[in-house]
Amino acid sequence: MAHPIHSYPYNLLAELLTARRKELGLLQIDVAERLNKPQSFVSKYENIGRRLDVIELIAVLNALEMSPYDFFDLFLSKLDKNKLPSDFMI
Repeated sequence: MAHPIHSYPYNLLAELLTARRKELGLLQIDVAERLNKPQSFVSKYENIGRRLDVIELIAVLNALEMSPYDFFDLFLSKLDKNKLPSDFMI
């Protein structure tokens, strides 16, 4: 069984964060500088090598100039309920 961090919802989260960064024309280093973190921090969450806790996610969204409300609306609209793990509740 795959590690939970590699599950569909985490893949979607990483895809949406990466897409937003690219939409803004930012490099990983640009986002890292906005977060006062190393570039590897951004690389790890974009490549699903680490999870973001809710406080980190809000900071990342702020660096990406996106409100958490808008992000979660987007996330939920893109979520394919047929791909969700059985323990994932909406």
